[in-house]
Amino acid sequence: MKQLLEFIPIALFFIVYQLDGETFVLADWEYQVDGIFTATAVLMVATVLQVILTLLITRTFEKRLLWLMLAVLAFGGATLALRNELFIQWKPTIFNWGLALAFGVSQFIGEKNLMERILGNQIHLPREIWSRLNALWITNFTVVGGLNLYVAYGFSEETWVAYKLYSAIGFTLLLTIITAVMISPYIRDDEGEEPQPQDD
Repeated sequence: MKQLLEFIPIALFFIVYQLDGETFVLADWEYQVDGIFTATAVLMVATVLQVILTLLITRTFEKRLLWLMLAVLAFGGATLALRNELFIQWKPTIFNWGLALAFGVSQFIGEKNLMERILGNQIHLPREIWSRLNALWITNFTVVGGLNLYVAYGFSEETWVAYKLYSAIGFTLLLTIITAVMISPYIRDDEGEEPQPQDD
């Protein structure tokens, strides 16, 4: 459920963008969809609602979602205020590179890296595997951020909007699968482990 909620704002951004030029009339109020600017406004509202719904469902407040919301509001607000789509196009890169930096720095601060701090209470892994997982996620965030700029500057706005949706789904699924493959042997070991006799 939580993973589904995370894709809703991006999906709404994509859908609203496709309605560019359409006019909607409600009672005496008339509004014409203004391409990426209307889509950005919808993304901002949907992201705030996503954070609220996640909090109500999970009873926990995730820092990552908070930072995501702040980034969307900041870059989205700049896009609307200055009528410049580059701000919202830069948001995925800044956010992902920020995460890459945070995960990278965590390798050298404290006894646990950020990946182990996030998942360490749910699964026990050797230190080497935690390091590999952390490196995997750093690589993912770095590549995703770079590809976002490549598409934003190398292709049309419409192509970037479609890429934003499909890459978010694709990279998330790929990262989840690779992570699952890396930790699955240790999950089986934990489940199949028999309790050892204790000395009185």
